[in-house]
Amino acid sequence: MEMATKGFPVDLTQASWFKSSKSGPNCDNCVEVAYVTGAVGVRDSKDKAGPALLFGPGGWHAFVAGARGGVFDRG
Repeated sequence: MEMATKGFPVDLTQASWFKSSKSGPNCDNCVEVAYVTGAVGVRDSKDKAGPALLFGPGGWHAFVAGARGGVFDRG
């Protein structure tokens, strides 16, 4: 799986994907994250061969900060 970030290819085929430690060992309905040079990949754990979202480091940090701060919580 190769994707591009700002015109540069990002190869996710050898990425080390992981789930949150809060997901539990048997979670098959989670998201997985991989840190690669210049990007952060996010994919659906049920569809490992499917597409992945790519974030730049700044975008990823903003997303994580928002999630931790409750920005995405349902009211």
